[in-house]
Amino acid sequence: MKKLASGTVVLLGILGVALILFFWGVSVRNNIVVQDEGVSTAWSNVQTQYQRRADLIPNLVNTVKGYAKHEQETFTQVVEARTKATQVTVDPENLTPEKLQEFNAAQGELSQALGRLIAIQESYPDLKANEQFMELQAQLEGTENRINESRTKFNEAVQTYNQYIRQFPQNIVASICSFAKKDKFEASAAAQDAPVVNFNE
Repeated sequence: MKKLASGTVVLLGILGVALILFFWGVSVRNNIVVQDEGVSTAWSNVQTQYQRRADLIPNLVNTVKGYAKHEQETFTQVVEARTKATQVTVDPENLTPEKLQEFNAAQGELSQALGRLIAIQESYPDLKANEQFMELQAQLEGTENRINESRTKFNEAVQTYNQYIRQFPQNIVASICSFAKKDKFEASAAAQDAPVVNFNE
């Protein structure tokens, strides 16, 4: 058997290393894609819960209207805030800090308007005893809990993704394939001043 020339051995060695690096790079890229999809799915779940809340609002407003006809300004504020909140959408592929801030601000305004709407019950004892109102309150409370849970899961998915693409040597593949760091969901500054809604009164 003929011996391979030293140049051929070196060439085969380089080719072998190149193939190993190529398949490693493909594997890393696939892992990044999986985690990126996880972030997108988590964000979609956040939006689904916010949409569920928006869907509850018309029934809640109509129920309160039946008892508190003089609270027209509050009803208008809730409807306008709901309209604005449902118009602000963020594409999972475009989760920029600016878009997230705009989304947060719109949802924050809606939360404040909802708080004012729920607070009306204190002035109308019959409304507090209304079965439909109590059921809608319970659904709204459950939805708020789901929203918080979805935001937490989204932030966890973002953290896992960001950690992975920033670690060496994955950061090389992420940079070559243009995978950028994603921003977490943060409460808006106005959220700390949101009215407290007590469903147990």
